[in-house]
Amino acid sequence: MSEPAPLAPGLYLVATPIGNLEDITLRALRVLQSVDRIACEDTRQTQKLLNHYQIQKPTISYHQHNERSRSDELVIALQAGQRIAIVSDAGTPGIADPGVEVVAAAIAAGIPVYPIPGANAAISALIASGLSTESFTFHGFLPPKSGQRRTQLESLVLDGTTHIFYEAPHRIVETLEDVAAVFGAQHPVALAREVTKLHEEHLRGPVSEILDILKARDSIRGEFVLLLSGEPPAEEAAQAAPASIASTVDALMKQGLSEKDALKQVARDRNLGKSEVYRQWQREKTRR
Repeated sequence: MSEPAPLAPGLYLVATPIGNLEDITLRALRVLQSVDRIACEDTRQTQKLLNHYQIQKPTISYHQHNERSRSDELVIALQAGQRIAIVSDAGTPGIADPGVEVVAAAIAAGIPVYPIPGANAAISALIASGLSTESFTFHGFLPPKSGQRRTQLESLVLDGTTHIFYEAPHRIVETLEDVAAVFGAQHPVALAREVTKLHEEHLRGPVSEILDILKARDSIRGEFVLLLSGEPPAEEAAQAAPASIASTVDALMKQGLSEKDALKQVARDRNLGKSEVYRQWQREKTRR
């Protein structure tokens, strides 16, 4: 069997395990063994992986607080012909982790960039969710405050696209409550916790049922992937509340009412809050 070709100079984006250390590719190990140095989100965390596979390479920190300045330094080294790997603490660099800045800088400088694929929590959770994988959008983390979180959730278009988020354990219950408030208690969701780790768990079903399960626990641990169905539950689709409200508002405006007065009348007729009618009307407008 012939020896592999020497590693070419350039920037290597190396995906690392998100839990189980066996989830690393042979190519990733070869690259880590061959580069001149490794830029890490946390050098201590990466060192555990390197020690496990007996890889001895210089490491340098590359995280959200020094990403811009460190990118300049790394590009200079790359221009000199070095081979540099970028790794995050777990998963794929640049996906809710540092990496974007140095990739953009390297491309601008004409430096080759090589993705080394591997583990990713969002994709792993998606394929095990039972939700549609034909079309999906990854949004990263939702805002920490409820008001901003609901605003972002209300901006989502339910057009069949599965929506994927990361969420921290101390916020997951509040986030699910916001999902229920925006989309209804029966909206289908999937929740993946500690993907590939010892206590891996997948919960699937209406958001109200998932909430009940979590609220019954004494404590909630582990990082979560939250997936929202891109389709409303059948009973909500049948009601077609947003479309019906939008059609009614349009009809009232054609009769001469102002937009504000039409919204007020719909709210009175349906015994709904004006803000809720306005939100549903806005969501329907974005789908047109």
